[in-house]
Amino acid sequence: MELRHIRYFVAIAEEGSFIRAAERLQIAQPPLSQQIQNMENELQFQLFDRSKRQVQLTRAGSLFLEKCYRILNQMDLAIEDARRISRGEIGRLVVGYINTTFYSTPREMLRVFRLRYPEVELVLRELLTAEQLADLHNSQIDVGFAIMPIQDEALSSEVAFEDKFIVALPENHPLAGQPFVRLEDLANEAFIMHPHKVKSIFYDQIIRLCQQAGFTPKISQEVIQIHTSVNMVAAGMGVALVPGCASSIRVSGVVFKTLYPDPPSLTLGVVWRKNDPSPVLQAFLDVVREIRELADAVDSLAELRDRIAPLEIA
Repeated sequence: MELRHIRYFVAIAEEGSFIRAAERLQIAQPPLSQQIQNMENELQFQLFDRSKRQVQLTRAGSLFLEKCYRILNQMDLAIEDARRISRGEIGRLVVGYINTTFYSTPREMLRVFRLRYPEVELVLRELLTAEQLADLHNSQIDVGFAIMPIQDEALSSEVAFEDKFIVALPENHPLAGQPFVRLEDLANEAFIMHPHKVKSIFYDQIIRLCQQAGFTPKISQEVIQIHTSVNMVAAGMGVALVPGCASSIRVSGVVFKTLYPDPPSLTLGVVWRKNDPSPVLQAFLDVVREIRELADAVDSLAELRDRIAPLEIA
């Protein structure tokens, strides 16, 4: 017995006529009658009482019809769920992120994806870039927001967000009143940095930038979280090079200054396993690309959010 036989049986039961059912199913009536007879032989009970002018269900047929409705309904639900899974609307996505993610455009990418795909279980894990790459290889996460460049042949990556480094200074610092700061002006300052032992790309990038400016930074404190760095600056523990998005952290006693003449860039990328066929991942990447394109045309997260609002449930 095939699913089509159940649909044939239901059509006849609802129409009360083999002829009308055949018209509804757009098949000839004699083959339909033969299919039902074969079905009855297989089931070993009669579905219809054919002794009367109008086709009527037997008691066994009535019970079978009730069960067939459930089967067809479950099949329709299964088909719809499978289609939704294939479109990435149902499933699970584990996203790695560094702490700058929630001060910048990727925060909006995550928010829009969550609104647009509410039945996807979204799991977020805060990890350093090196930890994300390891977890991608071990299939512990599906995608990550990490500092670029990513040099790994097994992984694919795209730019998610580009930012400029700025310097966080105590408000009473001699440079706090200047319109901008040169990196070399910080040569004698105490720096608040990521720990070297955690193999932070962020740490390596700042060391390289300072050395290009002619000095090696004197590290006074080591912290992982950006907001901790900013609070330590407020406490007078030193200065910190942070992404421009960190200026949204409101802490009294801190001023943020642009670096001059060419503020060094920090690029946050989205990274995933090459050839990962997951529809949920593809749906996520589509949202990332959509929001990134919008972000390129605005100057602030607030303006970006205004642009996004009409598209959140697109």
